[in-house]
Amino acid sequence: MDRVLYLAMTGAKQTAWQQATTANNLANVNTNAFKADLVSFRALPVVGPGAATRTYVVDNTIGHDMSQGSLMHTGSPSDFALGTPGFFTVQADDGNEAYSRDGGYIIDSNGMMRTRSGHPLMGDSGPITVQPGMNIQLGQDGTVLGTQQNVANAKPQILGQIKLVKPGDRDVYKGSDGLFRTNSGDPAQADPSVQLVPETMESSNVNAVESMVQMIAQSRQYDMNIKMMQTASANEQKATELLTIS
Repeated sequence: MDRVLYLAMTGAKQTAWQQATTANNLANVNTNAFKADLVSFRALPVVGPGAATRTYVVDNTIGHDMSQGSLMHTGSPSDFALGTPGFFTVQADDGNEAYSRDGGYIIDSNGMMRTRSGHPLMGDSGPITVQPGMNIQLGQDGTVLGTQQNVANAKPQILGQIKLVKPGDRDVYKGSDGLFRTNSGDPAQADPSVQLVPETMESSNVNAVESMVQMIAQSRQYDMNIKMMQTASANEQKATELLTIS
């Protein structure tokens, strides 16, 4: 009885974790460039006395759905997206490189280009800064061009180039801050095949309908495990009553 109760409890616990992941995906259905978390169950052997064939399952995050979300033209020069697989580079709070697809920038009081979440945009030689009074244009290769305002026949100046990278999907993980990092901890190399799309934003790749169906299925699976726990408890009580009568 204890074994059945333990297995049912473990199943309910892991299913609840899967529900939390699915709920997080649904909560970010309108978050720009959000990549849905993928989870699955994996079997683990039960260690201890008894048959060696016994197994139970645990929830396991197997990665992220890296498919591209829909591209939406905004017309705003401060928006950008990536039209190919890959990431652009930012400076994380710890000072190290991290990677994102949530395009769009602001220019702070010091002239530094930052994402709207506050992370500096990185080029090959560090954060990209902009001189005051410049109109900014972005090239497909990440080049940042600046043109002086109110200057006749002003020529664009190259202010920097956003570092665009393309590590393998299995070579990166997503941190709690929503930024991606390499598993090795080493900076990714710039990749010229990654293309930037100016005046565009990428939507989340979460399928709301599919996630809702997953939530329903996971809720039913959770209920089944709870009922199994209740059944095991009721059977144990009956067995105890029979032993008492004897």
